[in-house]
Amino acid sequence: MRTIALVAGAVFKESVRDRVPYSMVAFAVLLIAASYLISQLTAGQDLKIIKDLGLAAISWFGLLIAIFIGIGLVSKEVERRSVFALLSKPLTRGQFILGKYAGLVFTLVVNLSAMTVAFAVVLAYMDAVALPEVRAGWPAPALDPRLLTGVLLTVAELMIVTALALFFSTFSSPLLSALLTFGLWVAGHFNQDLRNFEAVLDVPVMVWLARGLYYLLPNLAPFNVRAEVAHGVDVPTGDVLLTLAYAAVYIAVLLVASIAVFRRRDFK
Repeated sequence: MRTIALVAGAVFKESVRDRVPYSMVAFAVLLIAASYLISQLTAGQDLKIIKDLGLAAISWFGLLIAIFIGIGLVSKEVERRSVFALLSKPLTRGQFILGKYAGLVFTLVVNLSAMTVAFAVVLAYMDAVALPEVRAGWPAPALDPRLLTGVLLTVAELMIVTALALFFSTFSSPLLSALLTFGLWVAGHFNQDLRNFEAVLDVPVMVWLARGLYYLLPNLAPFNVRAEVAHGVDVPTGDVLLTLAYAAVYIAVLLVASIAVFRRRDFK
């Protein structure tokens, strides 16, 4: 565990020196703040727009951070030939992969936390300046604790994306890894349609293929509860726990696959 923590710390320090996450976080913070100005153009829907845009900004910019840092976790070490020095130390390839993943997840959580704080500041300001009669008409309070459920599931979704980016980076180029990761992220949000494919096409082979893809591809639709929490709708605790358990299992499978692929690579 100590070795994995050391690798994770090195990844975090390297990410801190990288300007890409900072620029993305800054842009997301500006977008969240700008959502307050945009909301003033829509009477009666201002709080909902702020919540929608804020949660969307956290999700989208978190996605960019996960992809653009994740795809280079392994490929950078190989290109710079520093992987030889790392693996010559008392460091196994499995510890190398797990440390890289833990470091990126920590970087991701820190950046998402900064976005969430900015989001909360905008909502607190909205709550402070709103008239009592306006506040009484809101379906949910500005600083609704249910918004944290949306942020939590967004973090879990991006942890899956990070594991995908890491998996592809173990055997492909950064560009291909980015395209594959983003493609699976898009497919994951429409994965639910594959389960009911037989209602669209009555071809047994295609139906079985769609069903296989349904279980193979990540199912990311349950992680998107932005609409529910923005409207103040309760997300059942059982559904949240089941979704988090699914994320944990899928991430574990991806990490095992990443370690298996990385162990078979020959760097000579």
